[in-house]
Amino acid sequence: MVDSDIQQENEEPTPHSASRMLRDWVLVVLMALGAAMLVRVYVLQQFYISGPSMEMTLLENDRVLVNKLSYRLHDIRRGDVVVFDRVTTNGGVVAHDDLIKRVIGIENDTVEIQKCKVLVNGTVIDEPYLDKDILALPTPEDICRIVDMKKVTVPKGQVFVMGDNRGQSFDSRSFGTIPAKLVIGRAFAVVWPFGSIRGL
Repeated sequence: MVDSDIQQENEEPTPHSASRMLRDWVLVVLMALGAAMLVRVYVLQQFYISGPSMEMTLLENDRVLVNKLSYRLHDIRRGDVVVFDRVTTNGGVVAHDDLIKRVIGIENDTVEIQKCKVLVNGTVIDEPYLDKDILALPTPEDICRIVDMKKVTVPKGQVFVMGDNRGQSFDSRSFGTIPAKLVIGRAFAVVWPFGSIRGL
């Protein structure tokens, strides 16, 4: 016995069944698009890298996947690679730029630089992500651009960020700390190009 709603394989679809099938497909596509949009807005988003400030951790045109839920579940941590919205005002015009940097200091930390070495809370931090070829450049200015920086204390609700390519990064050494609320999420994987897929 065959359910009356199921057509035999050789039967021609009726106009009624064809319109119903079309309606079902439209519904499926709309639900898939809605789910994808919700994921993009609230959970995961892809960003592409433009510029050399995170070399060699991230290269020009790499695509990274950013977890937008991370910091709803836990606080921002030192060493995280984050995407944030940098808001600037020029002549009354407000501009938004998405930047990607590494968190060096969190609220209440002290950050200073001595001869290109970064100290957090008075201790030189281990930075295995820095490129050895860049560290071997002949002058300190080529290596880190800002050779020495006086001690600063990261205010409450702020983070201090720097690019891994210190010689070519515009970061908290220049524009100061950023509000943690402007952090969009944590970059956790390179997803393109195919041969470079890896975690961060």
